[in-house]
Amino acid sequence: AGLNATFASISVAAKSIFDTMDEAVEEDKGTVELKNVKGAIEFKDVHLTYPGTTRKAIKGVTLSVRPGEHVALVGLSGSGKSSMVNLVPRFWSVTSGAVTVDAITVEDCTLTSLRNHIAVVSQNVILFDTTIRENIAYGLSHMTDDAIQKAVESAALTDVIAALPQGLDTSVGEAGSLLSGGQKQRVAIARALANDPKVLLCDEATSALDPKTTRSILKLLREVNSRLGITIVVITHQMDVVKFICDRAAVMEHGRVVEEGTILDIFANPK
Repeated sequence: AGLNATFASISVAAKSIFDTMDEAVEEDKGTVELKNVKGAIEFKDVHLTYPGTTRKAIKGVTLSVRPGEHVALVGLSGSGKSSMVNLVPRFWSVTSGAVTVDAITVEDCTLTSLRNHIAVVSQNVILFDTTIRENIAYGLSHMTDDAIQKAVESAALTDVIAALPQGLDTSVGEAGSLLSGGQKQRVAIARALANDPKVLLCDEATSALDPKTTRSILKLLREVNSRLGITIVVITHQMDVVKFICDRAAVMEHGRVVEEGTILDIFANPK
C-alpha cells in the first residue's frame, strides 16, 4: 500500500519527461545572422495572444531601448512584463507588430545568432549539483579559464570564490543549496555574462532576495551596465527597488505601457 504513492509520483514524473522529449523541435525560419550587435531593442505596436487563449497579454506596446541603456519594466504581476521580454529572444512570437534588435526584426534572425547576443537571468536560478566553474560554463563548450575568470570578476564573485575551500572547483550542492541566495544570483549573472552578451534581461531576478541583497545585486547590475555597456532590461513589480539605479522606466498595466520616463520623473509625477 505504501508503494502506491511512490509509483504514482514516478508515473507523473515520467509523463512530464516523455512529454518534453516528444515536443517538436523549435522552428527557426530566420535567415539573417546577427553580427556586431550594439543592443538597441524596439517594440513596434506589439500585440501578443498566447496559443489557446483569447485574451491579449500585450496590447499595442511601442517602446524603444537605446544601446547600453538600463531600463526597468515595472508593474503588478500579470501586467505583461515577462511576456514583453520573452519576445526579444523569441521564446514567444508576436501575434502582430514587430520586435527588433539593431533594427532587424527578431523573426528574421537565426535563433542561434539572436540568442548568442542575449542573456537571461530569471527569478528561479537553476544551478546543477556540480562546481561553480561548470555552472558558469554550462552550455558554452568554447569557454576558457580566462573567460570564466572575467565573468567571475564582472559578477563580483571574486571574494566569494576566494573564501571557498576549492575556489571555482567548489561544489554548489543540489540546486545550489551550499550557496546563499545572493551568491546563487551572482553565479547566474556570471553565467549570463560568460558569453559576452550585448543584451541582458533580468526577469524578477531579485524578488526572492532580502532588501540588502537586492540592493547589492541591483548595484552590481548598474556597474555591469556602466562598465561593459550592455543593454539591461530589469523586470520588477517594485518601483522603489530600481529608484536611482535605472536610466528609465516603463510602467505596465493590463498589457499596455501606461507611463514612461526617467525614474525620478515617474516618482515626482505619478499618474
